[in-house]
Amino acid sequence: MRFKYFDIILGLFVAVLLISNIASTKILNFGPFTFDGGTILFPIIYIFGDILTEVYGYKAARRVIWTGFAGALLMSVVLIIVGKLPAAADWVNQEAYDAILGLTPRIVVASLIAYFAGEFSNSVTLAKMKVWTKGRHLWSRTIGSTIIGEGIDTVLFVLIAFVGVLPGSLVITIIVSNYIFKVGFEALATPFTYLFVNKLKKKEGIDAYDTDTKFNPFSFKS
Repeated sequence: MRFKYFDIILGLFVAVLLISNIASTKILNFGPFTFDGGTILFPIIYIFGDILTEVYGYKAARRVIWTGFAGALLMSVVLIIVGKLPAAADWVNQEAYDAILGLTPRIVVASLIAYFAGEFSNSVTLAKMKVWTKGRHLWSRTIGSTIIGEGIDTVLFVLIAFVGVLPGSLVITIIVSNYIFKVGFEALATPFTYLFVNKLKKKEGIDAYDTDTKFNPFSFKS
């Protein structure tokens, strides 16, 4: 069965993921919060994940998560390779490239592990909660799945990427600030998620329930 909007959501999902990864190279202060720049956009990834699982089901969301993973891996590898290749003699921006796009293997590993664990935790939680609630109370599963998924994602990324590099107090501050911001963003976006989900279900003619789904993230069966 072909859907009208699935490919569009997939493309936006991957685009937001890649942009967030690049933006995360800058650490920001915003009022009482300290977080990486990618945090401004990254919560949208979890909203997309919620919409995909809620409307199309876990198996469809799994394909999108893996597509995002492949795109992020490819981008990271290409940026690292380009950074290591010899620069032209009259090109003077190598240090700037290394500072912004010269991703270290540690950051790449942290990003991929955190994304993988967080996204699949989010999708599985929402899919199971939908069955438990019999499709009622969408807000409870979008926020509940985000609390779990974003928590796992944030803790894994910050610990793997920054422990031993940044002071311990700053690491904790980044974890707490990121987590509060992301979950708060999801909660505030709930009315828009409701609107988008309801319209998408009607236009696509589907409202998937994962009643007999095997939640193996390494299966590629659709």
